[in-house]
Amino acid sequence: MAKARAIIKRRRAVENIRKITRTMELIATNRFKKALTRATEAAAYTRKLAELVAELGKTEQEASHPLLVARDPVARSLLLVLTSNRGLAGGYNSNVLRAATARHVEGQASGVEVKLEVAGKRGINFFRFRKLVPQETYTQFEDKPQYAEIETLADRYIKLYLTGAIDRLDVAYTEFTSISRQTAVVRTLLPATALDLETPAQAAKSAAAVKQTQVSYEFLPDAQSILEEIVPVSFKARLFKCFLDAAVSEQIARMVAMGGATKNADDLAKTLTRQYNRARQNQITRELADIVGAAAALE
Repeated sequence: MAKARAIIKRRRAVENIRKITRTMELIATNRFKKALTRATEAAAYTRKLAELVAELGKTEQEASHPLLVARDPVARSLLLVLTSNRGLAGGYNSNVLRAATARHVEGQASGVEVKLEVAGKRGINFFRFRKLVPQETYTQFEDKPQYAEIETLADRYIKLYLTGAIDRLDVAYTEFTSISRQTAVVRTLLPATALDLETPAQAAKSAAAVKQTQVSYEFLPDAQSILEEIVPVSFKARLFKCFLDAAVSEQIARMVAMGGATKNADDLAKTLTRQYNRARQNQITRELADIVGAAAALE
């Protein structure tokens, strides 16, 4: 009877864990839907801004902007790493941190002074464990990053780049491509010539479409004035898109992880139920055998 009771106790514990993982899966699903809407809307806006910057850069007026000027060699770079504040998200954080660590090591090996900034408690703890203390840390960015907060951050990066404090800005985050595909990447956001939201295949397709529908633009008052306004806005929108991608990818990873945990709990509960039934049957068989043996002895 002790074995059967132990199995029942364990099964109840598994069922309680299943309730928690199922609840977390539903919460992540709800947050994912909201984050996906924001990320999708921001993607179209950011892509149009990037296309406009590209068109302005191709004008005959030779318009230029300091944020578009690449510096060679790169002496100082800043690496911003976007992770989550909470765990239980599968390999979401580990994939981003692996990509960020590789870029950090690569930069130091090439003689570049790499400054580190980290968003998310998981990334902060990871780098502190590795004895790498970030210059700046952020924990206020959850699944709903606000544009006003990102704009303040972007303004500081623009100032650092224009004053020469940094020669390049890299962002390590999880890029959202589709519901079934999210990839940990490190993108260069400054200089702004690196702003590209398309994959190589999409870029080739877009180039072919543009070639077929070549349009001559006239910019008023002039391309340079428009460029001075649009380049910082484009950079801010791209940085905001990185945070949105990270948010929606985190919720997808947590949704998948909790879904798998719930399924495992269901399977384990079924296995424990079979074990309990088998143990109970063995116990009943032994009791019947004892009764039959006692009756036989009385005869």
